[in-house]
Amino acid sequence: MLKPLTVILAVFGAAPAVSQVNFWQYEWPLTDFEKSSVDFIEILSGGPPKDGIPALDDPELIGVGASDVPPREPVVTVEIEGQTPRAYPLRYLTWHEIVNDTIGDTPIAVTFCPLCNSGIVFDRRLNGELLSFGVSGKLRLSNLIMYDRETESWWQQFGGEAIVGTYTGAVLTTVVSWTESFEEYSARNPDGLIMAEPTGFRRPYGQNPYDGYDSSSRPFLYSGDPPPFGIEPLSRVIQVGSKAWPMERLREAEVIEEAGVRIVWRAGMASALDGREIATSRDIGSIRVFDAAGNPVDHDVVFAFAFDAFFPDGEWMLE
Repeated sequence: MLKPLTVILAVFGAAPAVSQVNFWQYEWPLTDFEKSSVDFIEILSGGPPKDGIPALDDPELIGVGASDVPPREPVVTVEIEGQTPRAYPLRYLTWHEIVNDTIGDTPIAVTFCPLCNSGIVFDRRLNGELLSFGVSGKLRLSNLIMYDRETESWWQQFGGEAIVGTYTGAVLTTVVSWTESFEEYSARNPDGLIMAEPTGFRRPYGQNPYDGYDSSSRPFLYSGDPPPFGIEPLSRVIQVGSKAWPMERLREAEVIEEAGVRIVWRAGMASALDGREIATSRDIGSIRVFDAAGNPVDHDVVFAFAFDAFFPDGEWMLE
């Protein structure tokens, strides 16, 4: 059960949930608000309206040698067996948050929530239906709420579960991915592909619109309790299932083997949420997680408050 959310009524108003739904229906006439798995009062506007942050479809891909992404900048890597590896730079995802793409026979949604630092790739197929996703402009527990364009159901990015609408209760399948520096990706995949700079948008790609966010003392639009053990809310943790390892522990050890996984930290990747320019931001290092056979393990590197909010009974791997 999720921790209770304390709503600051002086800012967000004291209207009952039914009034919120009546208001939302003007913008979301296709959404079935009779179906939901969360309290509507937990859902807040993040500022931009529906599609105010434009998701991308079928991005142009280029060879790594043709890209001008700086070597230290982070990319989300997807390597599917039998297909050319692909990288999706956070310099673009911070401004678009969702990329709908297809790798071979696998339709994917590459998603990034800057407020939680959560980069997750989903399979866009659900019970034989092909979905495409957009940005709702809504947040829950400071996390991106996506929507599918087919039914306009609302989906929690953290976990991939539909929380409002026709698909309420359905959960998307994740595709193993990880975030690493472009230098690390291109060295391992000299013939790999990388998403090209989107066209048709006026965005200062390479700049961080959340200047200094990962050094803040509290998350944006989040009023839950802070993490336990004195862990800073906006410190990073490596999440594998319901377990979380503090990034500081990995930075010191560089390699940790426990709980059936091998976690490796490597210096050389800049934070996408530190300084104004991503390329010159502080080095936070990248993470890879493997099983006993050396296969990549599904994981995420997220802010501690987000792990605590979505896994209130999760296990903190502190030592």
